[in-house]
Amino acid sequence: MTSLTMAQQVCANCHGVTGNSVSPNFPNLAGQTPTYFMAQLNGFKGHGRQDPAGFEYMWGISRSLTDAQISGLASYYANQKPAHQAIEGAASRMSAGKEIFEAGVPAKNVPACLGCHGAEGQGNDTFPRIAGQHADYLVKQLTVFQRTNDRPLGAIMETVAHELTRDDIENVAAYVQAMPNR
Repeated sequence: MTSLTMAQQVCANCHGVTGNSVSPNFPNLAGQTPTYFMAQLNGFKGHGRQDPAGFEYMWGISRSLTDAQISGLASYYANQKPAHQAIEGAASRMSAGKEIFEAGVPAKNVPACLGCHGAEGQGNDTFPRIAGQHADYLVKQLTVFQRTNDRPLGAIMETVAHELTRDDIENVAAYVQAMPNR
């Protein structure tokens, strides 16, 4: 089965054929870094990701994927163009979100998001592309990192997210979702 066929038959219901999810419950995969993508699929496959969406949706889907299929899907989605989307977060939150993205929260030793995710949120090999990701999905993931150990490969983010307030999370999610999708 080709990567395109797998994307059409297995992934499209939640993530869209091109990796541009229309539902804020599911992440956009278009333009995602291959290394990060493969690590996440392998985490689902090996039941290392225990967040609710991980075991509810992805454990069963990923269990029979081969390494070659995972690699093929990673390459396929990395080469898809992220779609421009409507702004999902409150415009009033974007300025504060930009500040957190670019400078972090120095008083709480929270580093800037751009340090790992890139100046345009494009990701950096092991760190995911977050630009244009659904605001609700970002809030959900930051909350998982902050309050649980359900994402063991995300230990760095657990430390970063721990000091963020709910407002901080919603602000940075609004800003990141609105970032240009390149």
